[in-house]
Amino acid sequence: MSPRRNRPKSSKHEDRSPDRPGITEDRVQQWQDGDYLVRNVFGAAAVKIYRCPGCMQDIRPGVAHIVAWPADDRGDLTDRRHWHSGCWRARDRRGPGVERSRNAPRYG
Repeated sequence: MSPRRNRPKSSKHEDRSPDRPGITEDRVQQWQDGDYLVRNVFGAAAVKIYRCPGCMQDIRPGVAHIVAWPADDRGDLTDRRHWHSGCWRARDRRGPGVERSRNAPRYG
């Protein structure tokens, strides 16, 4: 007899495209500064290092994150930015990211 499955099968990510596993379909999000196309990248599909424009820290391989670009630039791939999920959600509450040197003070 095989062991019982304790969790029901999740249909949470069934909208994945079969040719791009671990990446959701593009969707439009409205923000104060305009409309953006947004895509979730799950940890298994994240294979490169990116710099998050929200916190200026690296997004390491294997870390789930968001890819976003202005909705009016569908064909222009140079405007795509990879964000930590929390940084993307907090962009209305933060000022623009300031890149500091390692020894720079963190206060005002």
